[in-house]
Amino acid sequence: MTTRRGTVAWLVGALLLGLTSASAAAPAAPSPGEQYRRTELYFGGNLQNGTPITPAQFESFLDAEVTPAFPDGLTWLQAHGQWKGGKEDSYVLILLYPQSDRAANREIEEIRRDYKSQFGQESVLRADSTDRVSF
Repeated sequence: MTTRRGTVAWLVGALLLGLTSASAAAPAAPSPGEQYRRTELYFGGNLQNGTPITPAQFESFLDAEVTPAFPDGLTWLQAHGQWKGGKEDSYVLILLYPQSDRAANREIEEIRRDYKSQFGQESVLRADSTDRVSF
């Protein structure tokens, strides 16, 4: 007589064997595209006195400081964030650029410095990763 535990173990084993066989038979095709660097910058949305930085002000900053450095394109989003216990609206900038772009790091650090100086910010968060990109 087969026990319930034995039946469950047999089913799990058969399932795992089937998954292993299926995955071994059909390797995943690589994603299309090329390896690119992705940098996300998180900008605080208020001046030190609490006055909001308007989308128009942020766009002016982008036009003057970011677009000349990354003329091929960028994405920015309005967001909501928290920093050191305070909540505020914020902006997120997403930059994708070829890994071979040696000037990008210098340009990004200049963007961060300029924003902190222009808008009295303590920090601009930077997060870097590598993504596969296809246009």
